[in-house]
Amino acid sequence: MSSLSVSETAGIAQASADARVSIRVEDVSVTYRTSLEKKPTMKTTLLRLGRRERIVREIEALKHVNLEVRQGEVLGILGANGAGKSTLVRTMAGILPPTIGRVEVRGRVSTLLALGVGFNRELSGRENVTLGGLAAGLSRAQLRDKYDEIVEFAELEEFMDMPMNTYSSGMYGRLAFSVAVNMDPDILLIDEALSVGDAKFRKKSFKKMQELCAQDRTVVLVSHALGSIEELCDRAVWMHKGELQMEGEPDDVVHAYTKFLDVGEDALTMEDL
Repeated sequence: MSSLSVSETAGIAQASADARVSIRVEDVSVTYRTSLEKKPTMKTTLLRLGRRERIVREIEALKHVNLEVRQGEVLGILGANGAGKSTLVRTMAGILPPTIGRVEVRGRVSTLLALGVGFNRELSGRENVTLGGLAAGLSRAQLRDKYDEIVEFAELEEFMDMPMNTYSSGMYGRLAFSVAVNMDPDILLIDEALSVGDAKFRKKSFKKMQELCAQDRTVVLVSHALGSIEELCDRAVWMHKGELQMEGEPDDVVHAYTKFLDVGEDALTMEDL
């Protein structure tokens, strides 16, 4: 039996390591183009219309970001508003194409990026659950098996045949959260969605997240609730002005972030930064 060469052994090791990577972000930049000015005046607007001019601004939301999320890892993403957190997760989800770079995702993805994205307010809750399940890749048989679980978790049994434009924001959020977390995804991407509903439902949602994080699922969590980042996540990254500022143990990243903002790690800042 012939032995493997050093290069072949290294190749096998690399292939094994690659198989454990659920999400790979390679040199990703995202640039938005907008024609809006900060404070347009009547005079400048009329002048541009007369000359048929349009001022285009470019906003660099992400700048050469490199990141890997391994299978079964829970990654927290923190940063101030406008830091690029949501853009990064939307790029991972395939909603926003990178301007440069590439993103590789391995596994079935469930997203909760903005509550109810993809829901049709004119349709009933029941119909929207069906659409959400089919979009997540479930068969109709699998969806039938999941339906009661989704409705029971959302606590909306008597409202499921009503159009969603009759739902309160809390009801809307509860159903969106339940659909996302009950689809048995390989990868779950969540952007600021742990505070939906009343206090009882928020506690229930957090417990569900703890269960998901304890399983062999890949979870990416964007949150201003730094306490949740520390409790739920295995690793954290800090985004600042579109760049990956720091990555490491959640406690270390949270400490560096709060120090950068010059605030104390009290109960208020741990929930609201």
